[in-house]
Amino acid sequence: MTGVDPSRLDDQQLMKELETIHRTRHDTLLYASNDALRAHNERMAQLEGEYLRRNPSRLVSAGRTREGARERGCSEAAAPGTPGT
Repeated sequence: MTGVDPSRLDDQQLMKELETIHRTRHDTLLYASNDALRAHNERMAQLEGEYLRRNPSRLVSAGRTREGARERGCSEAAAPGTPGT
């Protein structure tokens, strides 16, 4: 494993680690070796898992759910001036 065990990080350190790994994700996907991408995936899963463990009741935006996406799709299709309506 690379890095400090996420369970040993305080909340501020955990958020900083998450921000960093998400910021580097795109370049890792596009340009890193398969081993580096695998390590990045594992570390991201560890950090995100720890965040979810600590925040089981985190705020979830209705628009970020399947139901919210369906509603958004229906309202966009029914909007005046939208092609096909």
